[in-house]
Amino acid sequence: MVDAPTRILERALQQRVTLVLKDSRQLSGKLLGLDEHMNLVLDDTEESTSEMTRHLGRVVLRGSNVVTLHAPEGAAAKPA
Repeated sequence: MVDAPTRILERALQQRVTLVLKDSRQLSGKLLGLDEHMNLVLDDTEESTSEMTRHLGRVVLRGSNVVTLHAPEGAAAKPA
């Protein structure tokens, strides 16, 4: 049985995830929350581009801007 994307992300809550956005920026932070539109809240977030890295702190991301999300190895395997 295949889990819905939101169910998989719920298992990654409180863990560090890495996102790639449509504009090629990469964000890495602790996943604090999400909603039915896949909007995400990250804490202790760092933004990386090819030129620089900077600390952003807490951010809210619109789900439609996220291209990929890399969760910790065990996040997808935990039973709901």
